[in-house]
Amino acid sequence: MQKHRVQLMVRSTCGSCARVEAQIRPLLERHGVPLEICDVDSDVEWAAEFGDRVPVVVLDGEEFACWEVDNEELGHALLV
Repeated sequence: MQKHRVQLMVRSTCGSCARVEAQIRPLLERHGVPLEICDVDSDVEWAAEFGDRVPVVVLDGEEFACWEVDNEELGHALLV
């Protein structure tokens, strides 16, 4: 099984970001995948791409989900 990279694009003022982090962190831990929290305000390119749409889950460099995450779909994606 390949090791995946999962990033959660967030803003410090985003309440939904904390909810999504709490939702997906246990799933990622079960799969042995670390979660990278990325504050979009710390990077100009991230702010331009994700700033108005956080939280965004990025899986292996590709946008996987925006605002809402389906844990079943994420779990299946981590098995590939």
